[in-house]
Amino acid sequence: MKRIFLIAALFCTSLIVLQSCSPKTTTGTVAAKRGDVSGNWVLNDITFDGIPEIAVKSFLGESSYKCFVGSTWSLTNSGNGSYSLPTSTTCAAKTQTIFWSVSTADETFQFKKLYEGDKAKNVTDGYRLMLASADKTNMVIKSPIEYGNRTAYIVLNFTAAAK
Repeated sequence: MKRIFLIAALFCTSLIVLQSCSPKTTTGTVAAKRGDVSGNWVLNDITFDGIPEIAVKSFLGESSYKCFVGSTWSLTNSGNGSYSLPTSTTCAAKTQTIFWSVSTADETFQFKKLYEGDKAKNVTDGYRLMLASADKTNMVIKSPIEYGNRTAYIVLNFTAAAK
């Protein structure tokens, strides 16, 4: 009986040692959480990855991506939020109410535009963007689009707004 117990203990110990030495399957990045995204943000810069700037005509329902440069985003932890577009040569000032969320499973930031009288649960149209990174001072969100036969990205670079 002692011998069976000893063999079982050695077998379990061997499994534990082998399991601890096996390679990890994570990507090495920590998924951003809702708390990392909540707060007030300024969209300072928009860059392009795999697509020429001239090929992007409209963006997120606005006539130009340029309308968003300098915009301020207010994202509360409850999911309510808004963004305000500044006045520019091509765009009028505008404040848009949104309902937003973060999915850590697929690392996305999604939001729906809400208009007067809308309830978020009844709005079926929205935007799903890739949440590349987020911490207390910077956030990078990528909008994937098909260009040619591959996926390209419009990259939104945010910084935390001064309090």
